[in-house]
Amino acid sequence: MTSQESAQEPTNPGGTAARLLTWRLSGPWIRDQLIRHSMVVVMLLIIAYFSYRSARFGTVDNLQTIAIAAAPFALIALGQTLVILTGGIDLSVGSVIALSAMTAAYTVKDHPERLWLSLLVAMLVGLAAGAVNGFLVSKVNVPPFIATLGMLTTASGLAYVVGQGAPINGLPQNFGEIANNQILGLQIPVVVMIVGIIALALIMKRTSYGMRVYAVGGNPVAAQIAGVKTTRILFSVYALSGLLAGLSGVMLASRVISGPPNLGQGYELDAIAAVVIGGASLLGGRGSILGTALGLFLIQTLNNGLDILVVPAYWQSVIKGALIVAAVTVDVWSAKRRG
Repeated sequence: MTSQESAQEPTNPGGTAARLLTWRLSGPWIRDQLIRHSMVVVMLLIIAYFSYRSARFGTVDNLQTIAIAAAPFALIALGQTLVILTGGIDLSVGSVIALSAMTAAYTVKDHPERLWLSLLVAMLVGLAAGAVNGFLVSKVNVPPFIATLGMLTTASGLAYVVGQGAPINGLPQNFGEIANNQILGLQIPVVVMIVGIIALALIMKRTSYGMRVYAVGGNPVAAQIAGVKTTRILFSVYALSGLLAGLSGVMLASRVISGPPNLGQGYELDAIAAVVIGGASLLGGRGSILGTALGLFLIQTLNNGLDILVVPAYWQSVIKGALIVAAVTVDVWSAKRRG
């Protein structure tokens, strides 16, 4: 066969497709996919283990329980994601939850017919706390750790001031409608969580605001030279974090139909853990809303599974801490392999 005849010989598309499929299913490709989606693999392994140990774990009712438990944490984790993307941290969200819950309970007790007012007051309180954090960080240049630590202490004390050192009980039953009513078969906090995740994911991926947040976290000096108003971005992420904490607080208070002044204690740590497990860098500039959602559900799934297996609370803390460290280690390792 001459070279001209060989050049005119038609190629075999079926053979090309088969070779492509063989390459995609080869060891290196599979290994690459496992590295890229390491947190998903960890999540699936946890689900598989608990499903094997307990038939109750995989039921629809239990999945709803996980979603309901995750909803308040999701709101503060979403706000925490924006803050961490800028290279900051918000330690105050747990105390802001308590303060917002107490003010909502105080308001609805005085005005039982104005349910919307308690929701508005709680969100405004959260927004005000976040705005103070944002002002201190962006305008006064107080380090985020110090600014939000101060707000943590202040908001925690004010929560007890509102209730005069005691929980606010005897609230009208309609206050429970905020958290316990359903829309399309889902409780309102779950609907708010889903809408919040989708909306913020789109904002961070498709809008100039999202790009500016990443730019500020990646290199604030370069961002400022490029025309990004870094002070406005920093102020906005802390204000939004406070607003979401306020909304989370009123939902938690509505669920129990009372105003405990210690509500939300330690929640900031789970929120930060969810963000970091989801692949965000505490140095800023790297992370995603969907990654945070994955980290959040990993933590909540672990909590739920350990409760079902009746693991003692002290061992739950040990297991959860070890898993968080292991998950972040896997993510760091996979990031280096991808690099």
